[in-house]
Amino acid sequence: MANPSRQAVNFAAPRGFVTAFKADCKETFFPDDPFHEMKHEKPLNKLKKTIQYFIPLFEWLPNYNLRLFRYDLLAGITITSLAIPQGISYAKLASIPPIYGLYSSFIPPFVYSIFGSSKHLAVGTVAACSLLLSETVGAKASPQDDPTLYLHLIFTATFFTGIFQTALGFLRLGILVDFLSHSTITGFMGGTAIIICLQQLKGMFGLIHFTTHTDVVSVLGAVFRHRNEWRWESAVVGIIFLAFLQFTRYLRQKRPKLFWVSAIAPMVVVVVGCLFAFFAHAEKHGIQIVGELKKGLNPPSIQYLNFDPQYLPVTVRAGLITGLIAMAEGIAIGRSFAIMKSEQTDGNKEMIAFGFMNIIGSFTSCYLTTGPFSKTAVNFNAGCRTAMSNVVMGFCMMLTLLFLAPLFRYTPLVALSAIIMSAMLGLINYDEMIHLFKVDKFDFVICMAAFLGVSFISMDVGLMLSVGLALLRALLYVARPAACKLGKIPNSSLYRDTEQYPGSTPIQGVLVLQLGSPIYFANSTYIRERILRYIKGEQGVSDSKTDIIEHLLLDLSGVSSIDMTGIETFLELRRILDSKGIKLSIVNPRIEVLEKMTLAKFTDAIGKESFYLSIEDAVQNCRFSLHSSKTTMEEA
Repeated sequence: MANPSRQAVNFAAPRGFVTAFKADCKETFFPDDPFHEMKHEKPLNKLKKTIQYFIPLFEWLPNYNLRLFRYDLLAGITITSLAIPQGISYAKLASIPPIYGLYSSFIPPFVYSIFGSSKHLAVGTVAACSLLLSETVGAKASPQDDPTLYLHLIFTATFFTGIFQTALGFLRLGILVDFLSHSTITGFMGGTAIIICLQQLKGMFGLIHFTTHTDVVSVLGAVFRHRNEWRWESAVVGIIFLAFLQFTRYLRQKRPKLFWVSAIAPMVVVVVGCLFAFFAHAEKHGIQIVGELKKGLNPPSIQYLNFDPQYLPVTVRAGLITGLIAMAEGIAIGRSFAIMKSEQTDGNKEMIAFGFMNIIGSFTSCYLTTGPFSKTAVNFNAGCRTAMSNVVMGFCMMLTLLFLAPLFRYTPLVALSAIIMSAMLGLINYDEMIHLFKVDKFDFVICMAAFLGVSFISMDVGLMLSVGLALLRALLYVARPAACKLGKIPNSSLYRDTEQYPGSTPIQGVLVLQLGSPIYFANSTYIRERILRYIKGEQGVSDSKTDIIEHLLLDLSGVSSIDMTGIETFLELRRILDSKGIKLSIVNPRIEVLEKMTLAKFTDAIGKESFYLSIEDAVQNCRFSLHSSKTTMEEA
């Protein structure tokens, strides 16, 4: 006899395959439900909003005005002052002619302003990807022995990066970026900063010969092997420039309103360095300079893309790895600054924008670009309001390329080394690493795998080690899901984990267990064994007959899905429990789980009366059943 006060579970007919598949696809690829507002719109308005969704420029440009432009103009000019020295510096880091660093800050900003969803992101080249491209492509084609082939392979790798990013964006596969966890990115950026700083010792000491490897041991070995090439003049100038840059960073931290001092500091270093090199004839004193920079806009490079099978594996590999890192960095930075303004950015739109930037860039003599942190921080602090600040930067770079580029030919390499070192020192987040150690030791291990792997082996190996550990952890969570025993909180109808709430009371004759993860082939055996262990533990506590478990309640409210192996496991569990005289009941299964159980006839096997809407309903019914059976036994 059932408890008459219980609420009935809704055993609706399972949804059709097409309906369920459509719902799953929508949840997987469109979790933000971007077209919800368009359902009741007229066809013309629906078309307009669809275009605005895929091309964000049409969303903010119609409402743009002169008041907003004043802020964007100032921000655009400010980030240009940072883009010029960074462009030259990071091109040097990628082992390509410096002019290509300036080219890469001209075309991509215009592309991003059309397709990008972030108001604050400032696009440009980044140090980590520049070095990774140099390391990966340089292993196949030497930038010294065959610079033309090397440059063409860099363009080709950039093209593959763009294709990869665009494909992920259109296929709504931004979920892949999530596999680069916060711990991985922290360790990777820290390790990259270390090796990039050490790479700059070549420029700081004025070395001519150096190693092509990037690990700490090889770089330090090369520095000390070529002690005879050290130039004290270059070292003194480099230390002065580095000290000045670090002072401006310190000033920005102490007085945030003076952020512009730190923003223009790299440009000041370049200008002062150029004047010093020109008037002091620095080359005669062992201080190397950039050399010739051509005047003019980006020449086309689509004809230089190299799809020779001999080089294809290297360019594809370089494109995929740098593309993933660039996406993760750019999206994370865009989201971070959007949160400060209570705004949102769309990761899939950002991937499409980055992809188009790099595809078009590879056709116009640009190499890989994304959203660097330093430039975006300057753009944000300068008060940008929209992506128009990127357009302003693009026009400023155009003027630079047309009229000013040759003036930077006297830029000392030691000045560029100082600029890179200053930027990289801010990427080593010691506080975050310590925080990870205190909060989660496994996260700390994942972080250190990236940090030490990048520093002492190579960038791609360090990244793969860290991602591998993170995936191993995720698999462990899937294979060994959490389960807990629930007890009733006194004077309430709440049931909570007895370990977390020691004051909760167990229910006599009833064992309530909560499962908190999907039930798949990978964890179903463990779940069965864990449930049986709980039962054995409960019955082993006391020999008293009053403590015998007669009802097992499984709370499945946290189980989002189940496969056929999981259902077979439940059937097997039921047979085991029947042999022990224990009745199995299910509490609050979600629609996906209940549909699978219905289609597999599991609901018929254990009876629909064994399904409950809440734990309280199930417990009350179990008590009613226990009381009825006790009364029957007494009467007998």
